[in-house]
This record gives sequence, C-alpha cells and structure tokens, in this order.
Amino acid sequence: MRRLIVGNWKMNGTSSDLDEIRAIAASAQQYPSVDSAVCLPATLIDRSTRAVDAFPIGGQDCHMQNSGAHTGCVSADMLLDAGATLTIVGHSERRAAQHETDEDIRAKATAAHAAGLKVIVCVGETLDEREAGSALDVVLGQLGRSLPDGAAGIWLSVAYEPVWAIGTGRVAETADVAEMHEAIRTALVNRFGEDGRVIRILYGGSMNGDNAAQLLAVENVDGGLIGGASLTAAKFEPILAAAEATSE
Repeated sequence: MRRLIVGNWKMNGTSSDLDEIRAIAASAQQYPSVDSAVCLPATLIDRSTRAVDAFPIGGQDCHMQNSGAHTGCVSADMLLDAGATLTIVGHSERRAAQHETDEDIRAKATAAHAAGLKVIVCVGETLDEREAGSALDVVLGQLGRSLPDGAAGIWLSVAYEPVWAIGTGRVAETADVAEMHEAIRTALVNRFGEDGRVIRILYGGSMNGDNAAQLLAVENVDGGLIGGASLTAAKFEPILAAAEATSE
C-alpha cells in the first residue's frame, strides 16, 4: 500500500503563499513512491491548481447538499469545479466548533464521493475520553457512524487524530497508535471485508519531521494528516522523505 501524506493548512494561506505551495509540489516530485496532497482554504484552491501542475489540491470540508440556501458553505461540486481532487470531512475542530455529528460527516463523505472527490474521514478521542479508558469505544463508534455504506476503496482514507495531540506538540505513544490503528483496521475489515484492507489509515496528531519515521513504522499507519508542519516545504519535505524510507 502506498503511503499517503496530506497537509491540512486549516485557516491559513493567501495568494502570497502560492510560492510555498509551488515549493511543496516540487518537493513532492522527489518522492514518487509517496502519494501526497495539500488541503487548502477554499479561497486558494483555484489559484493553487493553476499554480502547480499535477499536484493534488484538496478542500477541508464540504456541505452534504449540492446547492441551496446554505450561506457560507461550499459543496463538493464547488470544490471539484475549483480543481480539488479530495477533501477532508469530520476534522475534530469542526466536530467541536461547528458541532458536526457523525451523521453529518457520513452525509458529507457520501456527497463528496458522489461528486468524484477522494475523502479523508477523521475520527479521534479527547484527552478526557482517553484518560477515562473509553478511547477505543469513542473512535470505533465515530468510525462506524461516519463511514458511508459501500465506502471501501482507494477513494477513502481514515485519519485517526487524537484531539489532545492536534497542534499541541504532544504525540501519542507508539503503542497507543498501534493499538488504535489495529482496531480501526479490524473494524474496516469486519465491515467491508477484504476491501477494508485497502483503506489507508493516517495518523493525524502533531506528526512532523522529527517523529514521522517512528510513527510511520507502526503497523497500519499508512500515512499522515499533517497540520502545522505542512505550511512550508522545509517542514513538509522531511515527512515525505520518512514516508518513502518506511515504504514497504
């Protein structure tokens, strides 16, 4: 299975950052055995796809409806029209700040796939949930409710992002990552059969150039969803290098 490294710029980036996006795309060309992409604010997607050739650009969310009275929202068709090839749905920041439910995320993933986009569905527990010993139950519950039926295939990836490790510099212990990713893989296979084995499971909690090799060496960690370390080519490239070095 090819590694997948995806940057999530969150609410960062203007036209002044197009040169950085070009630099990231150029860096990615040095690692042809690794799949990579950057998910940008919707305002940058069109300009970025014009600025870089054949480097995947994605969105960070989409609405579950194709059109309608949804002020401020962006549909999957709109992302596709702007040049996106993938989108994130269900990021913990949206689950918390926008109060998105698993059912919302399932509908968004369904809409994105129907539009022709690849989809990264995010799941993850809070620190309180982990300390209470309910991390596995929380994450597997989110997974079961957030994934559409018939979701297996290379168009879908799952990102496990322990909420307490996002943007904090804290990283889950490799044993905890291994346990969670194995549980997610088992759940995917139980639900989708052998098709569940080709769904890539990404780790998304403060992965950077210093810890990427260690995390990517964990079984069932098929890549990373990268936040702050994806904002510059200088920080993103070492993660790509680690992904290529740990590829089987």
